[in-house]
Amino acid sequence: MKLKRIAFHTLGCKLNFSETSTISRSFSKDGFERVEFSDHADVYVINSCSVTKNAEKRCKSLIRQVMKRNPEAFVAVVGCYSQLNPEELRKIPGVGLVLGNAEKFNLFEHIKRLQRLALPAGGAEVPGQRSSAGHRSTMPAFDTEVLPDNSLEKFIPSWSKDDRTRSFFKIQDGCDYFCTYCTIPLARGHSRSDTIAGTIITAREIARSEVREIVLSGVNIGDFGRMHNERLVDLLRELVKLDGIERIRISSVEPDLLHDDIIELVAGEPKLMPHFHIPLQSGSDAVLGAMGRRYNTRIFKNRVDTIRRLIPGACIAADMIVGFPAETSELFEESTRFISDLDVSYIHVFTYSERDNTRAAGISRNVPVNERSQRSKRMHLLSENKKMLFYRNNMGQHATVLWENENNDGCMFGFTENYIRAKTAFKQDLVNQLQNVVLNKMDHDGVFYV
Repeated sequence: MKLKRIAFHTLGCKLNFSETSTISRSFSKDGFERVEFSDHADVYVINSCSVTKNAEKRCKSLIRQVMKRNPEAFVAVVGCYSQLNPEELRKIPGVGLVLGNAEKFNLFEHIKRLQRLALPAGGAEVPGQRSSAGHRSTMPAFDTEVLPDNSLEKFIPSWSKDDRTRSFFKIQDGCDYFCTYCTIPLARGHSRSDTIAGTIITAREIARSEVREIVLSGVNIGDFGRMHNERLVDLLRELVKLDGIERIRISSVEPDLLHDDIIELVAGEPKLMPHFHIPLQSGSDAVLGAMGRRYNTRIFKNRVDTIRRLIPGACIAADMIVGFPAETSELFEESTRFISDLDVSYIHVFTYSERDNTRAAGISRNVPVNERSQRSKRMHLLSENKKMLFYRNNMGQHATVLWENENNDGCMFGFTENYIRAKTAFKQDLVNQLQNVVLNKMDHDGVFYV
């Protein structure tokens, strides 16, 4: 059987989505038919995440699901989990190929090579063989090919094309911060990026597509260009000059790298969306110090105050980790008070998860799992209250919505400049269009109906 139907699934961040899309495009040139991950496929590819234990459990669950759906399928797992724990993945029945974060961009070549090895010299198909795991396969008889890549030095640009409305555009990879709880530098390598000139070449390629909005993505995009003596703000100044891209949204930028000149540029440039995502992680300076973060609460508050002064209606999201080992009950309350008083729009809440090979794993004082859960619930409730206040403060405001292609029970959805979600009755001619609206009515699901 020749492999022709291929399905992809992405776990984790926007960066992974951009890379999955780029990898998948290499298969279309050889006649592979891309199908939904829930469909019957010959090859299933999982772009994995390893930021939490839950992400790894989800990857294992997906492997089991696809092997039940098609026991003869070939499963390739790529990405961060593959980079950090290839041997663990190797033991899972059904996994045929494990590629790290650099080698995953050669997935097409690996699949084609393995397919050739499955055919004898005359080109006839090899009868389905059973691996030691008991699954039939038209691939070679070995159990698993493990090819993690430990030379994460080259920057490979990526951009997503699956949603023609919006593209996640990878402009940076890796991180040099080595926070005490994080494995990303181990999975992704050192911080690196292309030059501004090289990044603009890729951006022009996106501009020639139907994409109306790009979301600048990376592990630590505020560090863009450092290896070339360039800066993120200078890239932004070049990107806004491009024809064909109408909206540019900036993803997460570290507080110590979100300089005033970036905020000022967003305030004065209509193409740059008034939407900031700033990792906070804790509202306690003691916990921030134990995490190895490079700022304190005073610096973070200064960034928020500057944005509110220059762009009052901006959306400001913050990341928080609850249950870190150094976070005592008193320090959690301190953190909660800080975020309560802070004028942010909502919070992305993460429950601390122990990770091997991190300094935090060696801290003997751990927060009990049930206590972490309770803290997470409190922080999620605080986030919802802040989001509803942000939405109410935008009631009656004029905004521009970029409508998406999803038809959900007769409704379509989109986002305003400052990332407020809106919906309206589905109309095909509105797909991928910018429409001026007034945010007058909030529906029962907390979304503006216009």
